[in-house]
Amino acid sequence: MKDPESRTVFAGVDGRTDTELPDWYRRKKTIDEPKSFAETMRDRPQAVETTVAYRNPYSDEWVETERFNALVEPTRARDHATDDEPDADPLFHVPTDSYAIINPVDVYRPLEEVLREETIDGTPLGNVMFGEIRRYRGGGEVHMDIMFDGLEVRLPGRADPITMGVTSGYDFFGEHAVYVEGFAQDGYCSNSMRSLTDKEVIKHVGDVRDFRTWWEEILTQVELVADDLFEFIRDAQEIDLEFSELPFTVAEFYSLLGFPDYLAERAAEDTEANAASPFEIDMWTLHSGATYALTHFFQGKEGTSLDQYVRVANDILFNPEGTIERVERAYEEQLEVDGDDGSQASLVGERALASIERVNEDLQANVEQFEAREEALRERFQQVTN
Repeated sequence: MKDPESRTVFAGVDGRTDTELPDWYRRKKTIDEPKSFAETMRDRPQAVETTVAYRNPYSDEWVETERFNALVEPTRARDHATDDEPDADPLFHVPTDSYAIINPVDVYRPLEEVLREETIDGTPLGNVMFGEIRRYRGGGEVHMDIMFDGLEVRLPGRADPITMGVTSGYDFFGEHAVYVEGFAQDGYCSNSMRSLTDKEVIKHVGDVRDFRTWWEEILTQVELVADDLFEFIRDAQEIDLEFSELPFTVAEFYSLLGFPDYLAERAAEDTEANAASPFEIDMWTLHSGATYALTHFFQGKEGTSLDQYVRVANDILFNPEGTIERVERAYEEQLEVDGDDGSQASLVGERALASIERVNEDLQANVEQFEAREEALRERFQQVTN
């Protein structure tokens, strides 16, 4: 992803906790003294409204308008008024008068309260929270990963867990006021698993909702996913694609799913390196290759440009039937674009489609189990939000 202007690693909800980073995370971040989450959030830039004016080109006078209000960072605005060489531009955005400011303190202070009260194995979540905050566009756009040591999935043969949490963020530019979704990070390979719950988004319009209830519901959903994720992974490990019998390579598999070539190649490299056989690869390994490419090599921005690929990657794990159907449709469309070069080419194409269809038929024994587990998880989500 695009490199942020700064990264801040945190551990513990506030200075009263004595939280240590997990060993697997500390090895990758190489930081000695992380800040607390509360301290880190207090350091985030805030936004306030101030009057906007435009210059009349004929009279050279400035005319105030109530149709727009500038969003500025107050401490930076003060610096501009008092310093000869201020450090940063105070202006974030100039929205219309329907814009509603939501500052990070409005969103994350209620989270701090919830984390002090909610527990895992008798320990407050605030005592086991850790993660990273990434800052863009002068602090007007922020994304963060928040994880909970002990809320995890452990796979046989791996020393490091898959640790659960949420990824969240906000901006002052009108795209979204704040968002949050279920998240996990695989300590074995540092791959990020995003969109493990539906993304909840609040825009810069209308009333600000009760964020405390919002966080309680989301954290409950994440705990539900943690309960089921091991079963999804175990089932996906039982579904193999025999690439020796398919009309495409591993890299072409990812391309058919819509990954750009540079990501498809990286995903294939990781998949083949971790598969027991390069010719027979299970869906969990294919999913892990996709998340590896997105975590370490995606060249776009965090947000909507990344989300479309995350959904594709997640379908490999949670919806293998839909994944194979998507590959089959894409391959068929590719054959149509290439055109009919004669009866022999047509016969080859028909045989290729037949081989993909056989894979789909072989999946049917597992499909009902995946669908039942996903439906049960959705019902539990619904009970939480009701």
